[in-house]
Amino acid sequence: MRPTSPVPGRSRGARIAAAAVLAVALGATTAPVDAHDGKHDSQESTQATQQETLCPPAKEKRLKDAGDRFAAACQPGNDFAGLDDSNAALAQGETAGSKNIELIANIPKQGAFANDSALNSDLAFKGTYAFAGNYNGLMVYDISQPQKPRIVTQVVCPGSQNDVSVYGDLLVLSVDSSRSDDSCNSVAQPASEKSSWEGIRVFDISNPAAPRYAASVETSCGSHTHTLAPTKNGKDLYVYVSSYSPNAAFPDCQPPHDQISVIKIPTASPDDAALVGTPVLFPDGGNPGGNGSSTTSGCHDITAYPSKDIAAGACMGDGILMDISDREHPVVTEQVRDTTNFAFWHSATFNNAGTKVVFTDELGGGGAPTCNPTTGQEKGADGIYDIVDGQLVFKSYFKIPRTQSNTENCVAHNGSLIPVKGKDIMVQAWYQGGISVWDFTDSANPKEIGWFDRGPYNEAALTIAGAWSTYYYNGYIYSNEIQRGFDVFDLRDPRTAPAKKVRMDLFNPQSQPSYNG
Repeated sequence: MRPTSPVPGRSRGARIAAAAVLAVALGATTAPVDAHDGKHDSQESTQATQQETLCPPAKEKRLKDAGDRFAAACQPGNDFAGLDDSNAALAQGETAGSKNIELIANIPKQGAFANDSALNSDLAFKGTYAFAGNYNGLMVYDISQPQKPRIVTQVVCPGSQNDVSVYGDLLVLSVDSSRSDDSCNSVAQPASEKSSWEGIRVFDISNPAAPRYAASVETSCGSHTHTLAPTKNGKDLYVYVSSYSPNAAFPDCQPPHDQISVIKIPTASPDDAALVGTPVLFPDGGNPGGNGSSTTSGCHDITAYPSKDIAAGACMGDGILMDISDREHPVVTEQVRDTTNFAFWHSATFNNAGTKVVFTDELGGGGAPTCNPTTGQEKGADGIYDIVDGQLVFKSYFKIPRTQSNTENCVAHNGSLIPVKGKDIMVQAWYQGGISVWDFTDSANPKEIGWFDRGPYNEAALTIAGAWSTYYYNGYIYSNEIQRGFDVFDLRDPRTAPAKKVRMDLFNPQSQPSYNG
């Protein structure tokens, strides 16, 4: 079924017996989903049958403690009892993939990040370095030899999700867990205490082996994710901060929270980073929720295309386009909803021409097994939209075709374009669904052209794992696997061969560059 039209008035058998069932309306949760590393009180999972469900109290607590939106899998309406994972092919410890993709390197998590609760998150790239976020800090890898990446340094600085971006000699981290202060020695502290802090941290990475903490900026409801939008002269770096799910009990996260935060970082003096605005994106309140879609109370992620002065926002119950020609005052130009199949608008990717947007739906909060025949191919999928006369026009859905087991969290997640001129090809993470390379040049008929998958991280119980972010950079695919560490893949296919020659000095997938020069 197709999504609803744009908002009026805007121009714009079960493999594991203990695993139980995704109701047909898995995404039909009308209340806002949880966020902020367990700050919010998760709701008790209802019991539709007498058999063990996916979220008994102990499991619900583990998902809540993991942060992000994983506890959404335990909300009312997400009752598990009988997901059909009979076609799941891989056992724990097994791998499989298409002939055109090879895993050529893996660096396991280690040190302060070795524990299962220290989740790997986003990636960014500069020169021959990859910067990898983790809930406990960040890793810096030397990728000058992709077949033999090496660890440069580990920075311990807790604060989920620690999503990371880089620009020049600056690195920005998102902190969306309530902390006692802004330092790397902070401890968790209730968001109900006014003195608690969350927002962004800024590091000087002129020496990648020794990042220097330069500044912090507190933002309303923290920073779940952020997006860089530098000025065209490069003198100022603007940061669009996305956060959501306000609570009247939290002094620094009050409803309605229909806004984003805009931070300005002078590149010559990053210590002067400051909040310069909180533009309201949803003066009408946004999607009220219901029919399986989320209530809009902020944005989850924004992708900017700075050279074209445009951005796309994935905002819980709404997908939007923005004009960012005035960096401090972004303006919503188009707004669309899908109340049939999208549970939670999670992220966005433009095609290179800026004429399409791929939005992802994070059904079940990323903590549920939604890649199976029970859920189907239209929920927890990508939604492909053409931009026609400034409006978002729905064309099709794409979802990986492989059934995953009931102990594998799987749903559409972070990806990026593969730079092939004249084609729209993307590589994408699917948590424990692995990684997928797919072509959406024909918006109405997307097709997968490559993939790699591992068996469940834990065959006996659902443990949060899998590819969080998977991106193409300078000839190779890099993936931050939540539990298994840093992966490097070699993609060799005549359809993507031209991308091997494209070189970038800087790459943040949420701040898209043009590879046509």
